Amino acid sequence: MTTQIRIAVRKFSPFESAIRKQFADFSATYLNDVRIEIEALDLNPLHDALFARNGLRDGSFDIAFLSTDWISQAQQANLIEDLTPYLERTPIADFPGAWSPSLLKFQQFRGGFWGMPYHDGPECLIFRKDLLAEAELPVPTTWSEFHAAARRLHAPEQGRYGTVLALFPDGHNTLYDFCIHVWTRGGEPFNADAHPNLQTPQAIAALDFIRNLARDEHAMAPHARNLDSVKAGLMFCEGKVALMANWFGFAALGETWTESAVKGLVDIAPLPAGDGGVSASLNVYWVLAIAAGSKEKELAWSFLRHLATAPMDKLTTTEGAIGVRYSTWRDADINRIIPYYHKLSGLHERARELPRHPKLADISHVIDDVLKEAVLGNVPSGVLLASAQRRVESIIA
Repeated sequence: MTTQIRIAVRKFSPFESAIRKQFADFSATYLNDVRIEIEALDLNPLHDALFARNGLRDGSFDIAFLSTDWISQAQQANLIEDLTPYLERTPIADFPGAWSPSLLKFQQFRGGFWGMPYHDGPECLIFRKDLLAEAELPVPTTWSEFHAAARRLHAPEQGRYGTVLALFPDGHNTLYDFCIHVWTRGGEPFNADAHPNLQTPQAIAALDFIRNLARDEHAMAPHARNLDSVKAGLMFCEGKVALMANWFGFAALGETWTESAVKGLVDIAPLPAGDGGVSASLNVYWVLAIAAGSKEKELAWSFLRHLATAPMDKLTTTEGAIGVRYSTWRDADINRIIPYYHKLSGLHERARELPRHPKLADISHVIDDVLKEAVLGNVPSGVLLASAQRRVESIIA
């Protein structure tokens, strides 16, 4: 009798192709009578399917891609399995030493371990090194230099824009970019308990910068409100953007994607700093969790163990996503294809994390609204942030 395992996947072709190939290898290695069913969903539909539609509890899925933003919400509602007993019964041979601690701590809390890391790549500065060299521009180290370089390299008549923002209100990149801009100016938008600190000079300066950049037709790709991080990253890989702040994975995709127009022309650097601040990055990653409602938990765990092996993690990378093991980051073949892959360790040293809170998804939509009003309207940033402060305080009360 054929056994089926169902996986909810964040819609992104490298995730989908990697999981299919990894499951085929798993099936050929261990079991020939299992098959996989993938449901690939964009961010908001994925969250809705797992939480609002109860897909983690009702048996709709055995395994789910979970952003670390959602871990606390899923754990608090008893929607995912604690992997600690599985690790004790059938350990992963080189766990945890083969992974960076920064990819293991966010899902480790309340006495449990709630998901195996699958894909990561902290935010960084991604740029066309050929265009900077031709314009005799240094790699930007401040946000002012970043904006100036974007204006200098903006050439819509050639089908290329200076930079791009991912302002689609999906509860992710607007929050991420806002936090990064506050951190790199020396501020703290939230404390460890998610209490907001949104009425600071650093927060106001951060929102002002994003607002001004988004409105600059001499630097920006148009229609940013329709772009999420994936669409923005693909624009870069298509040769339509000169530099951007985005996830490391899109730099790697520029070297591995068959349709890339920028192979050999890409490099990365730490994110710029703002006035009074230092460079910082953000570490948000995808884990694979076992759904509480799964009827195939042991099979699901066997597949997660297989995914954790060095060859399968390397396959994640060669398909266009970002492996999470040290062995992949240091792999000679990978670094021949993606010459800056070894820089991942350095990015992790600068990476910050968002507060772990079950209401983080709700908080993120408050920041969505703030960015929308800032970009489309003229209400002063301080007024917008004061309103957001009250809304977030109400959410976490």
